[in-house]
Amino acid sequence: MRILFLLVALTAVAAPTLPQGAIEESALETLPGKKPLIKRTYRPPNYESPVEYFDQVFTPNDKFFVRYHLSDIPKLNLKIWRLTVGGEAAGKPVTFTAAQLKHDFKQVEVAALAFCSGNRRGLFNPHVPGVQWANGAMGNARWKGVRLRDVLERAGIKKEALEVVFDGADGPVNDKTPDFKKSIPLAKALDDNTIIAFEMNGKPLHQSQGFPARIVVPGWTATYWVKHVVSIEIVSKSFDGFWMKTAYRIPKGKFPAVEGHWPGQETDTSVPITEIAVSSLITNIREDQHLRSGHAFQIKGLAWDGGHGISKVEFSSDGGKTWQLATLGLDYGKYSWRQFTSRFTPAQPGSFTIMTRATNSVGATQGNELVANPAGYHNNVIHSLIVTAD
Repeated sequence: MRILFLLVALTAVAAPTLPQGAIEESALETLPGKKPLIKRTYRPPNYESPVEYFDQVFTPNDKFFVRYHLSDIPKLNLKIWRLTVGGEAAGKPVTFTAAQLKHDFKQVEVAALAFCSGNRRGLFNPHVPGVQWANGAMGNARWKGVRLRDVLERAGIKKEALEVVFDGADGPVNDKTPDFKKSIPLAKALDDNTIIAFEMNGKPLHQSQGFPARIVVPGWTATYWVKHVVSIEIVSKSFDGFWMKTAYRIPKGKFPAVEGHWPGQETDTSVPITEIAVSSLITNIREDQHLRSGHAFQIKGLAWDGGHGISKVEFSSDGGKTWQLATLGLDYGKYSWRQFTSRFTPAQPGSFTIMTRATNSVGATQGNELVANPAGYHNNVIHSLIVTAD
């Protein structure tokens, strides 16, 4: 527990807990090249998207949330940027320019949700320390780049290879803060959908999204989506850096639906957070919004999971006593979130508790209660809002 509190001190200053769906208008701030975002911390910069920005399948680049762990964020020059691929389990180190990556490898595109591990942490009750995200530390985009597998094969993958380690150009401001380095299992690195991305939604990555290149690991929380990547290492031992062995871990056995089997990174008590938990969000209604009784209102929202695919979304207008199926929108791929709609007609004036519940293709669904854990991860409780009909 003491180590987890150290993590908080290294990364952010806690903000007050927000009610479900709340937005602090006074905290809105405009960054270069961005629409106004909700400021959670300034140094390092952590900004979330207002829920109103999620009215499209693909989140516009200028409305995308911003997440950093370290404060020394360089402005990289594309002409001199290099990506080094090596490690003791690589056949030979190789270095690529941006032009070489784009022209020497097949380019691919994947629609995927970038989802901060701590999304909704600020809605935990009781409060847990860390960046106090509400619902907006996420964004869905089309990511274009080259398969990580193809790049690793160019360096040569030795038979003893176990993990792949990423390091970005951002760094700590002093030597007491650990550099942000992450690893993933070799099998995940070789997955066709894991890529080195240099574009999102048809445009070069914004500085805050990892220009000129970042790692994209669809289905897994965005802690592994290392930005401004400059180094990739193939290693034969489990990487034991702070951000793997101490940070971004969940209690073992607490989240069986999303706990991946990663023996080298597991302990008797904890495992690394990996897959995104199934969840949903109403996007066009605020808490305490007033509606007209007797008039039909269209409920809009989004549902997502770690890559199994959403099979259904249910809607309730009576606090979960009864449920009806919502209508699912187009499927843009198993790693993309999915839009849904439902209709609600308050029959008479009064208060109504409206709720949505998503279920994925392997039967995992949202629960009614938070699963307690020190870092406030996997808050996928059924989304609930109270509205008033006049």
